[in-house]
Amino acid sequence: MSDASDGARRTRSIVRAPQSFVAGIVLVLLGMFGMWAASDLPRGTLGSMGPGMLPHWVAIGVAACGGVLAVTGLVREEAGLQTSGLRGPLIVVLAILAFAVTIRPFALGPFASPGLGLIVAGPLAVIIGGYATPEARFRELLILALLLTAGCMLLFGDLLNLPIPIFPTALIEAASGTIPSRVLLRLAAGALALAGLGLLALERRSTRRGRTDVAPHAMTT
Repeated sequence: MSDASDGARRTRSIVRAPQSFVAGIVLVLLGMFGMWAASDLPRGTLGSMGPGMLPHWVAIGVAACGGVLAVTGLVREEAGLQTSGLRGPLIVVLAILAFAVTIRPFALGPFASPGLGLIVAGPLAVIIGGYATPEARFRELLILALLLTAGCMLLFGDLLNLPIPIFPTALIEAASGTIPSRVLLRLAAGALALAGLGLLALERRSTRRGRTDVAPHAMTT
């Protein structure tokens, strides 16, 4: 019994920071899954990038970061593994699923969703995923969603010219032949960015007013 307990204690002591080690392993597995999922997409070259170039290298980066984190858990003494609820993982998975079934047309048995493009799927995923934390506030999530989606539209749709659906299928059919797609993309991204910056200005203004209201009240007490 003493030999078995000594062996188990030595096995546990190999991992000096369980939280970092487990997180690193999860990232490695996530990166490997990403590489497998993007293996069917053509990567192209640096001069002519294909749709699989960015997911492939992002997955490699995630796996590499996970490997470094896992090794850190073996050599550095840190806090132990903490317990956490299922709220965060479940809502993040729900956000990913919402993005997957809305960015392109999706059909599952009698259920079918129209392709809404990144301009709808992006903010939807950001807002849903933001509620993984109980401290989430809708206005802050909306600002983040608008600005982040505008940046993604310009980066992936305009600069990198990746074949990502940006707009709803019905809008593309209605605007076909009347306005160039790149002009429409830039106008929509600019509108999202302006809306996000406007909400951000209103948020900061209301925050300053709140602080100003608190000061006189504090002086009278």
